[in-house]
Amino acid sequence: MVQVTRIVHRRANPGQERQYEQLVRDMLADCSRTPGYLFSTVIPPRVDGEEFHIVQCFTTQAALDTWRHSKESAEWHDRLKEVADKDPEYRVFNTSDLWFSATGLEGEKQPARWRMAVLTWMGIFPLASLAVAFLFPLLTDLPYIPRMMIVTALIVLAMYWIVMPRLLRWLGSWVKR
Repeated sequence: MVQVTRIVHRRANPGQERQYEQLVRDMLADCSRTPGYLFSTVIPPRVDGEEFHIVQCFTTQAALDTWRHSKESAEWHDRLKEVADKDPEYRVFNTSDLWFSATGLEGEKQPARWRMAVLTWMGIFPLASLAVAFLFPLLTDLPYIPRMMIVTALIVLAMYWIVMPRLLRWLGSWVKR
């Protein structure tokens, strides 16, 4: 299962920023009832005239597509056209591509580096321990460098696609403090 994150960029009409933000928040509350929805957040502009950024995370591309093609989504987008000057700009990412980015977490603040380091260690330590205990004995016939290449490649793959997305989901609130 590959989680996806969609980031939407859109500028509200001048003087209608509050109405736009409220409509977006109401739309995201409606979106949260979609099967496969994980979380979303609104990042308002830092200064007047800049774009809003909306982050939505779903369990799969199919779950995002269910929301995108729903009647409710179309109705919300029609309502948003009344307070926004242009169509939104969309970017969709494999969520695991964002694991060192605050974009993959709710909120605007970058995670503290030390917290990300601890989170990374929490994933690597058990993987490395298991590799040394169970994989190294199977690879004893190989020279040290090829053995390390295989083990580290497997650790990185497991971290990237399995461990880190789960750690961020489970400990994301701690990381963003």
